[in-house]
Amino acid sequence: MKPKLTFGTMKLMAGTLGEESPVPDLVGGLILQNKLEFYLDEDDELYEGYGRCQTSYPYRQYTCYSRELKETEVKTAVLENDYLKAVFLPEYGGRLWSLTDKEQGRELLYTNDVLRFCNLAVRNAWFSGGVEWNLGVIGHTPLTADQLYTAVLEEEDGTKILRMYEYERIRGVTYQMDFWLGEKDRFLNARMRVVNFGEEVVPMYWWSNMAVPEEDGGRVIVPAKKAFTNKDWGVYKVDIPFVNGVDITRYQQIPESVDYFFDIPEESPKYIAHVDGGGYGLLHLSTNRLRSRKLFSWGNRPGGDHWQEFLTDQAGKYLEIQAGLAKTQYGCIPMAPHTAWEWMERYGSIQLTGEEQEMEFEELRGAVTRKVEDLEEFSQMEELLKETKAMAKEPASVVWEGSSFGALRARERSMKGLRPLSEHLAFSVQEKDQIWKDYLETGILKEPDPKEAPPAFVNSAEIFQMLKKTAAETDGWYAHYQLGVLYMQEKAYGDAKEQLQASLAAGEQPWALHALAALHVLENQEDTAAALMERGLCLRMDDLAYVKEGFQILLTCQAYEAVKRIYEQLEEKLQQNGRLKLGYAFSLYQLGEADRAAGLLEENGGLVVEDIREGEDGLNALWEKTHRELSGEDQEVPYHFDFKAV
Repeated sequence: MKPKLTFGTMKLMAGTLGEESPVPDLVGGLILQNKLEFYLDEDDELYEGYGRCQTSYPYRQYTCYSRELKETEVKTAVLENDYLKAVFLPEYGGRLWSLTDKEQGRELLYTNDVLRFCNLAVRNAWFSGGVEWNLGVIGHTPLTADQLYTAVLEEEDGTKILRMYEYERIRGVTYQMDFWLGEKDRFLNARMRVVNFGEEVVPMYWWSNMAVPEEDGGRVIVPAKKAFTNKDWGVYKVDIPFVNGVDITRYQQIPESVDYFFDIPEESPKYIAHVDGGGYGLLHLSTNRLRSRKLFSWGNRPGGDHWQEFLTDQAGKYLEIQAGLAKTQYGCIPMAPHTAWEWMERYGSIQLTGEEQEMEFEELRGAVTRKVEDLEEFSQMEELLKETKAMAKEPASVVWEGSSFGALRARERSMKGLRPLSEHLAFSVQEKDQIWKDYLETGILKEPDPKEAPPAFVNSAEIFQMLKKTAAETDGWYAHYQLGVLYMQEKAYGDAKEQLQASLAAGEQPWALHALAALHVLENQEDTAAALMERGLCLRMDDLAYVKEGFQILLTCQAYEAVKRIYEQLEEKLQQNGRLKLGYAFSLYQLGEADRAAGLLEENGGLVVEDIREGEDGLNALWEKTHRELSGEDQEVPYHFDFKAV
């Protein structure tokens, strides 16, 4: 068949994502990489900790998703030829959801049977399965649940190219992903391009995150002899395949949740393969810029198994193999201004021979490396990257639009007489963000209704300067509020406090109260923070996302009486939310009511916290504490409450 690209929809059993939080992420949450210490050699060059972000600002959190599944129609972009069928989900970060080897009739990826959100991403909501494209900041991308610009480009020979792209707001860069299948291609072509068009060095991060099914007898093959890993919050370099007596490439033997970042020599081909017990599976190839590969396993203990079940319905276990720009995910790497980084990736199948399947890792690594080097699909990649450079700069026809922020950034650059954001990527402004376009063009900031959730937040230096002038000339609440939030990002807490108090002087509203409470948390003034947050909560008792943000601040401040007061005033629907109920139960325990706390944990078959965080131990710790206090002895945490994968 002639290769084709089609746009349409498909039906998935999915949870409801819900609206993003009405308030910005000002305090931040648990980020595992931020706790690490490094024990490495002088030539390991990991840029350890470089580019860490404590919050997701200016992005807001997705915290109101539901675990209840319903049949949902989702947009798809499908590339297909005689050999492969690739299904993408443009409205979910462009996720490559499925890659089918049509000759074998087999799926090369772990394709989840549901789209179920859990708390593992920079903005909380994340789902497992397929290939996720992680850009900009450490962790699962801020855009993992957002629609990307989706476009089509047709070459002179008739090849249709799927292009997905966006403007990433934290790093201030554009990125585009061009995918295609030629008539004879047995590998999906992916041409990636990240552009720092600005005037400053920025920390940069990219990891292509491939979920693959956990198979009996499965193995991971990679051209490396060493790997970086962590244990007890320390980062070390270890020999592979055996780590503490376990062959980690035979991943079913790995006892606990762990990352292994393989240290691939510069002269080695860049690839990683995952095969099942019969030697068949996914082969990922790239050009040299994408230098690193990773294995993530949930391990084989009850907490890891529980996480696996929590993320799916009936699809079973998976692991992740990844490919990245840096040696590890423990830090970003510096990207110079006026720079474009480009690379190619290819996704296809591999079949080991019977003899290769019997090899130990060291011998198998050499055999597969030779096999990769002999592949035409690998040997021609660097040249193809150069040949397609002009194609990557051609305009494409937009099918679905993404966010407004590329267009706003382009407008700011135009006002300053700078080069365009992009000569070939089209960005547009959505109606909900028109307020910022109008402000840039007229200098007049519309005053939103303080009873409604504020429009999008910004991290623009130009708007920052404009707001200083506007705030000096107005008694309205909104300019002072936005300016106060921006001062918080600069850690100019005195200026932030002045602006947020001016916002409140225009009329009490929950937005400035939340920001002031967060500011006092950052200044370790817990009593003041808690009092401000309780005032804000009393104005927004029916808003689940706001109440969740408020509870996070109150619990940080150890304001357990306030949590109890607010929770007991909530409507029943909100009281049934797992996160809020956990906060209430924890507060009851702290107030000496262990019996009531234990009862809440066991209610209705056991408390389910919809947005429990990876690495969070509050649920199982509370169960242990309450039952130890009530029974006088330690008890094993039930499987239902065990999310401890390490």
